Amino acid sequence: MQPETLTRPELTLADRCDRCGAAAKVRAILPSGGELLFCNHHGRAHAEKLRESGVEVQQGSEE
Repeated sequence: MQPETLTRPELTLADRCDRCGAAAKVRAILPSGGELLFCNHHGRAHAEKLRESGVEVQQGSEE
């Protein structure tokens, strides 16, 4: 029996950065299951600290 894996939808133009409101390009999935969305700028600025905290960081597509 395969474990069920949840997939998250692709980021769209409606998804906005939680820091500045720009188009979201990075999704940070928290260990609790929640998520944060960031533009490329804020995603890069916070990526190291997020990974150190056990957060999975996913880069969205470059549209």
